[in-house]
Amino acid sequence: MALVIVRKATYNYPALRPVIFELMDMLGGGRIRSSTRVLIKPNLLAPAPPEKAVVTHPHVVRAVAEYVLEKGATAQISDSPAVGSFEKILKESGIRDALAGLPVLFREFDESVPVSINKPFEKVEIAADAVNSHVLINLPKLKTHTQMLLTLGVKNLFGCIVGLRKPEWHLRAGVDREMFARLLVKVCQAVKPSITIIDGILAMEGQGPGKGGTPRHAGVLLGSENPAAADMAVCRMLGIPADRLLTNKICMEQGLSPEDIRIDGDLPAVGDFRLPDITPVVFGPRLVHGFLRRHLVQRPECDESLCKLCSECWKYCPAQAITHRGTKIHFDYDRCIRCYCCIEVCPHGALSARETVTGKVSRKLLRL
Repeated sequence: MALVIVRKATYNYPALRPVIFELMDMLGGGRIRSSTRVLIKPNLLAPAPPEKAVVTHPHVVRAVAEYVLEKGATAQISDSPAVGSFEKILKESGIRDALAGLPVLFREFDESVPVSINKPFEKVEIAADAVNSHVLINLPKLKTHTQMLLTLGVKNLFGCIVGLRKPEWHLRAGVDREMFARLLVKVCQAVKPSITIIDGILAMEGQGPGKGGTPRHAGVLLGSENPAAADMAVCRMLGIPADRLLTNKICMEQGLSPEDIRIDGDLPAVGDFRLPDITPVVFGPRLVHGFLRRHLVQRPECDESLCKLCSECWKYCPAQAITHRGTKIHFDYDRCIRCYCCIEVCPHGALSARETVTGKVSRKLLRL
């Protein structure tokens, strides 16, 4: 049985701090001592202010850092952002200012070490700081994710893959979402987070996890020593089957998820939470896959009124499926693997995942 602690909370710091301290105490914070190297891994996806719900809120990060420092341990805050400089994210998110005066180390993941994660991936390069820390505290943001439905405790640790190795792994997994979910679970197992606290005070719904999503107040923190258990509790809170989140499904298949979850606290029911539509990337005989990818299945599209041709999408695209022509960007849907990294990194919220009209009609006819 795994324990998931649920607490109502706001970002008012005098009220938030004791809630975080209680969570840390209940989740094994006692293992943090004066000689402990603690790595705090928030979600630092891209430069964005706290009210956009793109990154872990600075007050959550500060409270955890203060807890660690009061134990006499060293505190390091690290991530490998998808877009924008690490320093710019710290500044725009408010984390740099929120932690001013605290003796914490801010350090972007840069060096990697190979870690064996067995078949089908064999080895993966993971941030050395994450692998070598004594205690890793995982601070995900409760957000939707256009490729994986939600980005929570397990998914947040993909940020321990350094820099451009992330899109390389997207490309290796290709159009197989379940394969990518298996990779996420393997990375989580390799990193072994000690404590996971999900920031769901201001969550994100819709076309997350970047600026295309919509902030949604949920007013809750969820904590567990088991990130998959925390993720399953979130699904319960949102009223969706646990195995609809593919990382949960993989954990359940491999016996990594607890059969029973004990909830300490009142788990709210968050109704009508807008999830992204996750449609099949390919189906049917291989002979028709090219036609399907071009004309029938969901795909990234651009709102030209919002696009600034900033180049972030085509620089990051693992399949090199995006080019720019004049004042427009162009998608090669034959090459596109539907990882939706472009949506994730777009700093202007100009990209979204949409199903073609032909695809919608075809799916309805197939159901009939």
